[in-house]
Amino acid sequence: MTFFNVPPAFDWPVQFCTAVTAFCYVTSVITSNVSQVDRLWTFLPTIYTAYYALLPLLPTEQPFFLAPYAPKSLGHAVLRDFSPRAVLMLALSVIWMFRLSYNTYRRGLFSLKDEDYRWAVLRSQIPAWFFQFTNLTFIAIIQNILLLLLGAPAFIASVLQPHTDLSTSDYALALTALAILTFEFTADNQQYAYQTYKHAYLAHTKGVKSVAPYEEKKQWPLARLEWTPSDARRGFVTKGLWRFSRHPNFACEQSFWWVMTLLPLWSPSPPDLPSFPSIQVLADASLRKEAILAYLKPTGLLLLPAIALTILFISSTNYTEGITKKKYPVAYAAYQKRVGMFLPLKAIFTELAGGKEKEKTDKLVWGEFYGDGASKTAKSE
Repeated sequence: MTFFNVPPAFDWPVQFCTAVTAFCYVTSVITSNVSQVDRLWTFLPTIYTAYYALLPLLPTEQPFFLAPYAPKSLGHAVLRDFSPRAVLMLALSVIWMFRLSYNTYRRGLFSLKDEDYRWAVLRSQIPAWFFQFTNLTFIAIIQNILLLLLGAPAFIASVLQPHTDLSTSDYALALTALAILTFEFTADNQQYAYQTYKHAYLAHTKGVKSVAPYEEKKQWPLARLEWTPSDARRGFVTKGLWRFSRHPNFACEQSFWWVMTLLPLWSPSPPDLPSFPSIQVLADASLRKEAILAYLKPTGLLLLPAIALTILFISSTNYTEGITKKKYPVAYAAYQKRVGMFLPLKAIFTELAGGKEKEKTDKLVWGEFYGDGASKTAKSE
């Protein structure tokens, strides 16, 4: 009998997800720190992906609760050999995990005492009982379910598809995923370099001697930007990739998991994305509604991991920006007007349009050093 009577292919993942959810919630109550899921986020999608990619290595009987196993009912075709596509997805997920783990480590979030600042703000905005309700339902349960869903593309590749050789679409999407991770790593490094410079500069202006001076050479390539005192005083990063997107790291994160979701669906092997209704069907009022619903139901289920993550990022980013805008009301409002939340289109179109309004906004976003080729001497003021 499977755990909670779930399908055999999801038995161990649901066991593990339930245990992690319980651990995160109980630990958050004991420590009064709700960032437990945040600390595990960097590992969990890779664990679920690894489970499906490595099914042939697992025993067919579960020796004890929470021990990973591959149920016999999955069939000989699934368990006899590896899915090349699922193994490829595991490799991409491992690279993703190392990138995120590195960034999480240097930000100090792996420290059990550290908590995401947004939870502290939320705690101050709602009653204590409602915060605990949010902690249980959203922070612990919903986020862990989402992390389980990110392993679903590997499930499709390993369990629902024949284990055929990789195709052109697999290689193309894998290269796209690697390019996205490169951009995301660059965005992370630019933000980290900026925060390091800002912290050092503001400490210097206050006469704090314990903070080490900013050293450009210690930053990663492509993150050694021309930071200026006006950048530090502004309070948030607007240079590098952040010139074209207010959250290039978040844009890349969503894009990566969209690629992972599409990898098995764009391969020559089924299941694949359903065909959209033809123009003739859409033109027929009696058939249109039924045809669209018939398309959306399976499509929504197949794309659910990426859709769910995008919904989470849009809502959480809006909340984050609300906090930032209260802290920097004029400058951040100008930044929002000048640069898009995720996509670079707004920044490009505004740049091409020009005009006095653009010049006024640019001064608020990039400060008095914008466009004048600020020297490194200015950075040490």
